Amino acid sequence: MDFEKKFKIVVLILAAVIAFGTLGYSVIEKWSLLDSLYMTVITLTTVGFGEVHPLSPAGKIFTMVLVMMGVAGVAYTLSVIARMVVEGEIKRHLGRRKMQKGLKELKDHYIVCGFGRVGRRIAQELCARGVSFVVVDRNPQRVEQANMDCFLFVQGDSTHDQTLIDAGIQRAKGLITAVINEADSVFIVLSARQLNPQLYITARAESDDGEKKLLRAGANKVVSPHKIGGIRMALTALQPNLVDFMNVVTDDQKTDFFIEEIEVKTGSPLVNSTVKVCPIRHDLGVTIVGIRKTGREVFFNPSPETLIESGDILIVIGPRKNLEKLEELTGGN
Repeated sequence: MDFEKKFKIVVLILAAVIAFGTLGYSVIEKWSLLDSLYMTVITLTTVGFGEVHPLSPAGKIFTMVLVMMGVAGVAYTLSVIARMVVEGEIKRHLGRRKMQKGLKELKDHYIVCGFGRVGRRIAQELCARGVSFVVVDRNPQRVEQANMDCFLFVQGDSTHDQTLIDAGIQRAKGLITAVINEADSVFIVLSARQLNPQLYITARAESDDGEKKLLRAGANKVVSPHKIGGIRMALTALQPNLVDFMNVVTDDQKTDFFIEEIEVKTGSPLVNSTVKVCPIRHDLGVTIVGIRKTGREVFFNPSPETLIESGDILIVIGPRKNLEKLEELTGGN
């Protein structure tokens, strides 16, 4: 039984006992409702005040019954409250209310469907990069882990539209499905694409056939952890220094060196300048690895004469604080 049901039962028991006492005194002793309510309250709380009016024999018997009922009701109420405190239900309930408020305020966030080993790693990476996100999983143990990690979460089936709506999919920027079941992933992608056509969807695939289905379902990108893991292990054996470098710019939290993609917005002072004359390299110490032009492939290691235009995506490497300055510079008006 959840917190709200327990709390409602406790309130109903206390209300029933008070109503029973008030009605009893009113009928048996012919007292007013105020006097009857007052007598009931001082009887149940055992504060030791005197009787409102002298009691008849029937009233005394009724008072004894009321006291026994009150003691039993109060004892049950205290036991339930104590159990909720010991089990941390009150704290969890308040935490859930705070979480629900946080969910309603989320905008341009990411939804991570599935909080297994891959999903948790994704969430940790998003958290490390300061990206807003919410975790969705139907497994109570995984949801509890997300709660312990201080991540926003929604407990529910990601294949259901209402669960995604609860996670704020209409306001979300992207969705990452990390569930291991490819059929579930396809359903999630189909639902997400219908609920938010502008959503950027990244899906996990376990097979080549599943990758094709997920792309047809509407995923923007499909990633196979097994394929990436195999390539990474092969490169580690063949080119360990290259892998060490990639670790530094992708997932080494001990350094302040990152690789990012940054869009050049309209109105940015970088628009219509060349790679050679723009201040990215000599003022910010950031290296341009590649540029993706609108609707075209990525140009790696662009020449100094390459023109930077509005809408270009710059793939850059540099210290975090310098990348933040570059984002300000490319932000436009």
